[in-house]
Amino acid sequence: MERKMPDNYAIPPSDDDLLSECEIETYCSTGPGGQNVNKRETAVRLRHLPSGIVVTCQEERAQYRNKRIALENLRLKLKKWIKKPRKRIPTTLPVDVKEKILENKKRKSRKKQERKKPVIE
Repeated sequence: MERKMPDNYAIPPSDDDLLSECEIETYCSTGPGGQNVNKRETAVRLRHLPSGIVVTCQEERAQYRNKRIALENLRLKLKKWIKKPRKRIPTTLPVDVKEKILENKKRKSRKKQERKKPVIE
C-alpha cells in the first residue's frame, strides 16, 4: 500500500527518529543459525508508515544487527524513492548539419541514377 509522501519530506538523520516513523515487526527466521534462529524472533520487518515501504532482514543471528541492516536498506530505498529524475533536455541537429546530410543523400541518389543502364527502345 504505497502512500504519497509529502513534498517537503526529509529522511531523519538519526536511526531513532527513523524508527519512530516505522512499525517494527519481529518474527522467527529460517535457515542456518541453529536453535537461536529457530527459537528466537531474530528476523525484523520495518514498515515505513509515511511511504508504505516495507523492508525485511533475517541475515544475522541477532535481532539488533538485523534491525540495523534493515534501517540501512530502508534509508537506501527512501533516498531512491525521494530522488526526482532529472528533466530531459532534447537534442536537435543544427541546420547546417541537416543540410549536409541532405546534400550527401542527393549526391548518392544522382550516382545511383547515373549507374543505371540507359533504356534502349
